[in-house]
Amino acid sequence: MVRIFIDPGHGGTDPGAVANGLKEKDLTLKIAKYARDFLLNNYSGVQVKMSRTSDTTKSLSARTKEANNWNADAYVSIHINAGGGTGFESYVYPGVGSSTKNLQNDVHGEVMKVFSGFRDRGKKQENYHVLRESKMKAVLTENGFIDTKKDAEFLKSESNLKKIGEAHAVGIAKHFNLKKKSSSPSKPKENTSTGTYTVKPGDTLWGISQKYGVTIEQIKEANGLTSDTIYVGQKLIIPIGGCDVREFKVGDKVKIKSSATHYATGQTIPNWVKGQTYTIQQVKSDRVLLKEIISWVYKKDLE
Repeated sequence: MVRIFIDPGHGGTDPGAVANGLKEKDLTLKIAKYARDFLLNNYSGVQVKMSRTSDTTKSLSARTKEANNWNADAYVSIHINAGGGTGFESYVYPGVGSSTKNLQNDVHGEVMKVFSGFRDRGKKQENYHVLRESKMKAVLTENGFIDTKKDAEFLKSESNLKKIGEAHAVGIAKHFNLKKKSSSPSKPKENTSTGTYTVKPGDTLWGISQKYGVTIEQIKEANGLTSDTIYVGQKLIIPIGGCDVREFKVGDKVKIKSSATHYATGQTIPNWVKGQTYTIQQVKSDRVLLKEIISWVYKKDLE
């Protein structure tokens, strides 16, 4: 399983560059979400975590620490440029090995296909915190200039942001040789069963999507939502099976993934529990009961 950490630059009290009616923090978050969803919807054998999924403030050290603790295989930081130039460029840390440069090559090449009418500013190296402090291969992209009219007009198009995000995903998939899923989740989900979920205090669309193995966009589409805002007591339609989720049955032998953090009942999963083999005793829509430890674990956290 390949782990990709996607970092939308800035956020919250840090808007990043601002010009032409646009804020960098908003653009990077949209691009990152499109990249995440495209990876999860179209490729198997991949997990994705984002440094932020909403307009929140997060320090650079907190971002790299989270990626390092998760043991990510790649760190992709998404930004928008400023300073009166034009076009696309990417960065890696000075002196990195060929593997990181290959990741840069693959992502850069795919994103430049979207910026075909713009200047290719090149593959560069720089001593940026997220590139220096991340323990895995890392690349940072600068996707156009927010203070240049031509670039800003391009970035005002939601379809262009989607293309940029998906191009990042394709570059990542190419680098890690990810295999495409047999069926396209972008098609209407006529044969997909659904369930319902009542929003509880502290819930987020991201948390609910991870719990049920679907994407945020699938939940929003099923419920006609136009934003990520939800409220306590709201009943959501959950398109169960919207992603490629393994079917479990009583008697199966499974292991808890090292990335798992909490049991389905809310308690923290201790590290000594992970990686061991357990027997499924009961199965529910989104979780299973493991016989040896008498604990409910989300299906998404099993391998």
